[in-house]
Amino acid sequence: MVNKVELLRLERSGEGTFGVLRVDERVFCVTLEPPDRGNKVNVSCIPAGEYQCRRVDSPRFGRTFEVKGVPGRSHILLHSGNMVEDTSGCVLLGSRFGLLRGNRAVLESGRAFSGFMEKCSGVEVFPFVVENIA
Repeated sequence: MVNKVELLRLERSGEGTFGVLRVDERVFCVTLEPPDRGNKVNVSCIPAGEYQCRRVDSPRFGRTFEVKGVPGRSHILLHSGNMVEDTSGCVLLGSRFGLLRGNRAVLESGRAFSGFMEKCSGVEVFPFVVENIA
């Protein structure tokens, strides 16, 4: 059972927004989002705040969770991917930070995402809190 998921943003720069995902008060994986560009569709991370995530079937990413209640935005998903270019405003999950083709990235994303979905087995909705630490 998952009661709460928190995205704690540790670093924000032009290279991306890097953080950690906590599940029920325990660090689960690392995250990468686009830089903060004022909540612009497809190119910005979402504003810090309290949301809900609901299980969805994405045509592109399959079974995942969508962040609901983001002002002026929709289709914000949690999914696998390594670099900022792999996200259109979504949250990428990874096992660790690193470099890929000379760019900062999250690595072993498929493993982190699969582990997260396994942790959320049987869960349809959960509270999702996004907080800027840095």
